[in-house]
Amino acid sequence: MDELDRKIVSILQSNGRASNAKIARQVGVSEGTVRRRLKRLVEDGIIHVVAIPDPAKVGYGSEAIVGIRVDPDKIDQVADSIAQLTPVHWVAVTTGAYDIFAAVATPSAEELGKFLRTKIGTITGVHRTETFVQLEVKKRNFGVAVQ
Repeated sequence: MDELDRKIVSILQSNGRASNAKIARQVGVSEGTVRRRLKRLVEDGIIHVVAIPDPAKVGYGSEAIVGIRVDPDKIDQVADSIAQLTPVHWVAVTTGAYDIFAAVATPSAEELGKFLRTKIGTITGVHRTETFVQLEVKKRNFGVAVQ
């Protein structure tokens, strides 16, 4: 990524619906240049253009981060299994006290409890989980700064 790519991505992070023409005016290049750059950024997997709904506004009243301890030889298998579960929208293999962290959104606290007991808790290799329920989200940003 060069400086022009970074500027284009930064604009899209602020306004994902910005038109190629508007971006071109802001960065001082032609619309065709922006269109080609965006096409390459998407094809190379550098950026993903998606709509991400606010969980609370679409019926998911309970969000949590789940720390999971796993048998060392089953970390990848367990992470892959967790990633396939519908309420899970983010999974990371980590270092530290937990082997895996997963972000989960469910309609209610009761559904979260049921999910933890009947889905994550039954995966072979899972030893222990600790759930961190989000009381309030102060910032929801879906990208890293590219500047």
